[in-house]
Amino acid sequence: MAKQLYGIQGASAFWKRQTPVMRGIVLMCLSTVAFSIMHGLVRFVAEVLPPFQIAFFRNIFGLAFLFPLLMQSRFAILRTKRLGLHALRGVINMAAMLMFFTALSISPIAKVTALSFTAPIFMAILAVLMLGERFRIYRWVAILSGFVGMLIILRPGLAVIDTGALLVTMSAALWAVAMIIIKILSRTESSLTIVAYMGIFLGGFSIAPALWVWQPFGLETLGWMVLIGLFGSIAQMAISQSLKETDPTAVMPFDFLKLIWTAMIGAWFFAEIPDIYTWIGATVIFLSGFFIALRERSAKGWRISGPS
Repeated sequence: MAKQLYGIQGASAFWKRQTPVMRGIVLMCLSTVAFSIMHGLVRFVAEVLPPFQIAFFRNIFGLAFLFPLLMQSRFAILRTKRLGLHALRGVINMAAMLMFFTALSISPIAKVTALSFTAPIFMAILAVLMLGERFRIYRWVAILSGFVGMLIILRPGLAVIDTGALLVTMSAALWAVAMIIIKILSRTESSLTIVAYMGIFLGGFSIAPALWVWQPFGLETLGWMVLIGLFGSIAQMAISQSLKETDPTAVMPFDFLKLIWTAMIGAWFFAEIPDIYTWIGATVIFLSGFFIALRERSAKGWRISGPS
């Protein structure tokens, strides 16, 4: 026991000796691995259960992993004067998640990941329209570049645009709306309060869609869904702490690792090989989003995680 304690203390001391940038990078890389595993598990479980039901259990188990934090604060982090705005964010986030999980169940997971990178592009547009942020030419050049990347992946007129691609694009747009609401909430609410209400409302709002398509399942499937909730929670906590450790522009380039991991998972487990257009389009979209974040580095409340 003493050796174990010494080992834990040594690891903690080693972690604290690292620079904030290094800690942020490690945590961002961890989040990309956790998100990718979760997406692969969603795709796997979707072979036996509807995506809406999977989303419900992802939210319920995610809330279960969050519950000790609520208990530790004696539910003080739930104090808010903006319950309605939290609820609105929950509804929008729920719709984005249902679309995203459905897209994962019917489209190659690397393609879904690539198109999910459009969320910061949509957010840049909404920041001008909804928050009254100033028109900046570099922002619109980056936005246009991002949509060019999306067209490279979708190739309308040259290839059939599948339902999954449309769903993940709409999911990214809705997630951008949710990010705008997060940005507004962050002016008066702590990040813990925002995360807590996200878990509560997502868990509550996902019950009805799940019951609508409910299918019986066994203990093995339940175990897989526990893992979905676990890896989803790890990913969200890792990315939140990463953004707390250092500037988003220092860690955002590593978010692109999600495409590499999901491409590997898709190839190994589902025989899905991303075409060259997915890689080129994803690179263009990602660089456009990164350029916007780089120029907006002084802005607060940005999040680069997806609706999962």
